Amino acid sequence: MSDRATLIKELIEMQKKFIENEHKNGFNAQEYFTPESGTVLDGYRETFNTKSQELVDAAHADKGSHR
Repeated sequence: MSDRATLIKELIEMQKKFIENEHKNGFNAQEYFTPESGTVLDGYRETFNTKSQELVDAAHADKGSHR
């Protein structure tokens, strides 16, 4: 599997877990932005952002474009 396909798969899995948690527990902005250590949201925003930016960078590299 290519790096891009792996990133997409990981992002989708992260989204599924996020949505599952949201359906189960509702959405709480405080928990989203300042999650407790060890919770589903711990590191979520940072990791999701990093992976999605890697995907965007790869797409730009393929097309020779810039942000």
